[in-house]
Amino acid sequence: MRLSIDHRTVYRFTAPQSRLVQMLRMTPENSHDQTVARWRIDVDCDATMRRGRDGFGNAVTMLYAEGPIADIEIAVRGEVLTSHSDGVVRGVREVLPPAVFLRATEATPRDPAIAAFAAEVTAGAEGPVGMLHRLNRALHERFALDRARPAPGLSAAEAFARPAATSRDLAHIFAVAARSLDIPARYVSGYSIVEGSLRPTPHGWAEAHVERLGWVGFDPCTGRSPQEESVRVAAALDASGAAPVAGSRLGEGEEELDVAVKVSAAQ
Repeated sequence: MRLSIDHRTVYRFTAPQSRLVQMLRMTPENSHDQTVARWRIDVDCDATMRRGRDGFGNAVTMLYAEGPIADIEIAVRGEVLTSHSDGVVRGVREVLPPAVFLRATEATPRDPAIAAFAAEVTAGAEGPVGMLHRLNRALHERFALDRARPAPGLSAAEAFARPAATSRDLAHIFAVAARSLDIPARYVSGYSIVEGSLRPTPHGWAEAHVERLGWVGFDPCTGRSPQEESVRVAAALDASGAAPVAGSRLGEGEEELDVAVKVSAAQ
């Protein structure tokens, strides 16, 4: 499948900023099952951009802009060719051992309620893969999908108590549940058409590590593994570590963020 992506992020400030430093995790990479046909990042002001990698091995672009800056738009456009993989992640740079992804974080704390849910829905499953697919389907059936922007600071434990969840929160809950079963799991950010062509954030799902198979993707939004409809960009312990934009600013005042993501099957 050829997916066309248009991702725009606009920051507006109530007072001009003297300097901005942003880490952009907005660049997908080639792997066994996705090929980047074209990709570019543009900003609407004078800026310096340098490519690098973060501690998880994700491709990043560091953006440095000198003020005064009243607003800034970051525009990402590109096309990616994807193929069917049964959810198995192949040809991706791995810099950390799987055991690192058993760690809890502030967004993905160990939680008795999630652990009990995971134990219940996976009882009697055949092997880790069967357990993970059961868990993925159970989360898909339990929660209504919330397509709004995720609530800042909401943990997986807090999201689990709600009747609806965003893709970010579902992936966080999946990670906590898988880790409670002693299976390494991580958050993945990227792009997908499963939530519709236009939405206020990139998509998020989870990956779990299975011995002798490797990392396998699971998307509780669909109850199955991500396939040709998804473009993988970054992976980390939780969504903050895979955030498309993270950084700092030097200046007074407040900031307003506006994000629009459009994903479609290119003709």
